Amino acid sequence: MTALRKLGTSDLQVFPLALGGNVFGWTADETASFAVLDAYTAAGGNFLDTADSYSAWIEGNSGGESETLIGRWIAARGNRDDLVIATKVSQHPDFPGLTAANIKAAADASLRRLGTDHIDLYYTHFDKPEVPVEEIVGALDDLVRAGKVRYTAASNISPERLRASLEFADREGLARYVALQPHYNLVSRDTYEGALQDLAERSGLAALPYSGLASGFLTGKYRPGGATVDSARAGRAAGHLETERGRRVLLVLDEIARERGAEVATVALSWLAARPTVTAPIASARTPEQLPALLAVADLKLTEGEVGRLTAASD
Repeated sequence: MTALRKLGTSDLQVFPLALGGNVFGWTADETASFAVLDAYTAAGGNFLDTADSYSAWIEGNSGGESETLIGRWIAARGNRDDLVIATKVSQHPDFPGLTAANIKAAADASLRRLGTDHIDLYYTHFDKPEVPVEEIVGALDDLVRAGKVRYTAASNISPERLRASLEFADREGLARYVALQPHYNLVSRDTYEGALQDLAERSGLAALPYSGLASGFLTGKYRPGGATVDSARAGRAAGHLETERGRRVLLVLDEIARERGAEVATVALSWLAARPTVTAPIASARTPEQLPALLAVADLKLTEGEVGRLTAASD
């Protein structure tokens, strides 16, 4: 049985890979979503990451599709107490922004869709600098005190706003962020490394990177002159082949994957898992067949030398 990891300063214990819910209701229908969720939990996974806006960008969708599917699955399986559920606020078409009133209304809507009375980890999805951090942190604290949210977190936020949020929460004795969800992977390091990572480390925040496989590029499916990949994110992923960094990283991933008898995706996620502050990378799967390479991050521990080779390739 894979050991769970403590999430920051919280008492949440999570599997070392968070299952991304962005594909549920988008590239995975209900049957496929249930199959992926069943396979993930059968392997010991307990950490689901979604957002109220998934997947409002699809024609015919209005947002909340992912939460709704997860809620139906939980109701069918009766396993709510076995799960750590993370969702987010600020991007739903009907609940945009981070005013106090909107945060509370959006949380209630998420709870209804998920069919639960509490959210384990509630993120501000994209920071809204026009809203004072005092208003945001205060509203989140109200949700924690009401028992609707266990812990709070931030995503897509500047170091300055994150610092101000933490300082205000500490000063006023309010619920304090326990985690940070940055855009971070082997070919996208600049947003997180530096001031944001340093602040997370000093503040005891757990980092849960999204886009850990760079829209699928770091699975190794995309190759120069290779076959077209059938994926809604293929354009974004294939763009990394045009960069020297992308080609260098792929080369070293291939080498280490061969040496360790592992999948390229597993090695890429294992690099993330070895980085300072990272508790669990987030990755999604459209089918159960895509899961084993992701789940294997729980067991593949890279050596310092292997981590260093990958870091150098992606510098």
